[in-house]
Amino acid sequence: METPSPIFRRRMIRRYTSQEIAPAIIDDLIEAAIRAPSPHNRQPWRFAIVSGATRYSLAGAMGNQLRSDLTRDGVPPDAIERDTGRSHQRITSAPAAILACMSMRDMDMYPDERRNTAERWMAGQAVAAAIENILLRATELGIGACWMCAPLFCQAVVRETLSLPDDWEPQALITLGYAADAGKKRERMRVDEVRIAADV
Repeated sequence: METPSPIFRRRMIRRYTSQEIAPAIIDDLIEAAIRAPSPHNRQPWRFAIVSGATRYSLAGAMGNQLRSDLTRDGVPPDAIERDTGRSHQRITSAPAAILACMSMRDMDMYPDERRNTAERWMAGQAVAAAIENILLRATELGIGACWMCAPLFCQAVVRETLSLPDDWEPQALITLGYAADAGKKRERMRVDEVRIAADV
């Protein structure tokens, strides 16, 4: 029987073993990422590899921002500590992570906000396609991965903590490692629930 496509095998993995990931595998994942399509072929994706002690610095800084945001929202202290603790554990327990960023440096600029907004959306879609390539390639290689959108909520903190270039806009953190479990199978909507016939 044929092995199912990684599209159908992929799971979000949040628990990893302590086994390190070889640098060559990280490079392989980035190579897969940059094969994604992009508007005008401008390739607005940028990637920072997060490993070692940097994981703790990043998790701590992001946790402080999350704690501040939730406190301002009036969330009870025990719930805040649960949320920040869960986020810290997910980042620091992964042997490595890839921070996916977006750069508008090479994208087109227009004299009106409507088209500039569309250009930003296009760049974001390209980065998302690159992230999906990472997830699928990781599945092919037997590497667990999880897409965390948290950097979107603390872009300045992430940029400062990792000393990123000014034009790098953090979009997502993909944690990586050898899976300690199979991950949860999530129910998906049926095709007929998401499809219409757009006949004119």
